[in-house]
Amino acid sequence: MLAVAAAAAPLALCGCAAIPDDPPREQPLSSDSLGLSGPAYQAPDQWWLALGDPQLDRLVEQALARNPGLAGALARVRSAAAQAAAAGAANDPHLAFDADANRERISEHYIFPPPYGGGTYWIAELGLSLGWNLDFWGRQAHLIDQAERAAQAAQFDAAASRLLLSSSVAQSYVELIRARQLEDLAGQVARQRAQVADLARQRVQAGLDTNVERLSADSGVARIEVDREQARLAQAASVHALAALTGGGADDYSAIEPPSLDLERALPLPQALPADLLAHRPDVAAAQARVLAAQAGRDSAEAAFYPNVNLAAFIGYQAVGLDRLFDSGSHTWSVAPAIHLPLFEGGRLRADYRRAGSDLDGAVSAYNETILRAVREVSDQLSRLDSIERQLGNQSRALEAADAAYRIAEQRYGAGLSSYLTVLSAETQVFEARRQQVNLMADRTLARMALLVALGGDFQETKP
Repeated sequence: MLAVAAAAAPLALCGCAAIPDDPPREQPLSSDSLGLSGPAYQAPDQWWLALGDPQLDRLVEQALARNPGLAGALARVRSAAAQAAAAGAANDPHLAFDADANRERISEHYIFPPPYGGGTYWIAELGLSLGWNLDFWGRQAHLIDQAERAAQAAQFDAAASRLLLSSSVAQSYVELIRARQLEDLAGQVARQRAQVADLARQRVQAGLDTNVERLSADSGVARIEVDREQARLAQAASVHALAALTGGGADDYSAIEPPSLDLERALPLPQALPADLLAHRPDVAAAQARVLAAQAGRDSAEAAFYPNVNLAAFIGYQAVGLDRLFDSGSHTWSVAPAIHLPLFEGGRLRADYRRAGSDLDGAVSAYNETILRAVREVSDQLSRLDSIERQLGNQSRALEAADAAYRIAEQRYGAGLSSYLTVLSAETQVFEARRQQVNLMADRTLARMALLVALGGDFQETKP
């Protein structure tokens, strides 16, 4: 009978429901010109170790272990893997052991003659049943492929979450360093202004200046204390952010010590970046996996138009009366091949096929959007780094000139050759130049981190 079913399947194709002529409308962007022809994504090493700060290493590891958002992403990976395993099991033969017994009065006018007809007996069945979907057209295989690709996409999503989480911890750490350096700078300026204020009071007592200079000096001391307090507030905010990212609360604030990370040498860029690093990005790999999953779904929807062949078999014992269940004459078996040929489904198969085509177009569009976003992000960070390097060069010269002008103004004020306003103006320029330099150094480190993330977590090509 199975041979008959297999032979009849090709003939039945002539009567299948017609497959709609609805080709995909979206095409993936060419990878050769977009930095995607290199090796595919592989999990990068612990990139943050290159920063050389043990406390940062500990915070990142805590975040990867305890962050609720990452835990949710990993739960989605496990769910997708379970769905893929379930889809794969559907294509394998199913073997089951079944046993049942029921007490029943048999009709006198049914197929059983007396003495069974009209009597009440136990009717029992025991045996093994086999079911197997003979996936001639690959429908189930495509469903398995779709589920496996979806599981891969979930894994890449989790990898992207890990990369972004580690980057967020490192960025908050850099912000903590920025705030501490700004507080230290404000403290230095506060001490300088306090010294000038003492000098102003001495000059007023000596009749060389008026109270205008003394009050101006006191005002400068108060203003720099405002900047100092703002830097302390920024430090507290960074500590709070680090604790939240690592899955901790207020009890963890005191455990975060002053950083030892040197922004001057943090994450140096190589002389040249490989052209094909975008393939390292986990979000690009996830988008590509979703395109392949959608293609498999469309192939499965197309295979649904073809005949479906199933094989069912049973072997065991059946008897009226439990005492005779295992008699030699009670054994039984059956083989039941079946063909399902869709002829008219009320438009359901066509609708499923068009929906699968739309899903494929959506996945391709999302893939193209991911690629373009990746190219833009890398370009933005490269331009940002180039600009920051030029700004740092100009800022160094500006700081050198402002510092020299301040020393001259301080000497002239001490000798009575200039007013305090000249000293205050020169000192303000020095403070602003130093503060801008601190900000630029922190911005450069953040831009390097952002570029690293935009390239998938590594500045080097992944080894095959």
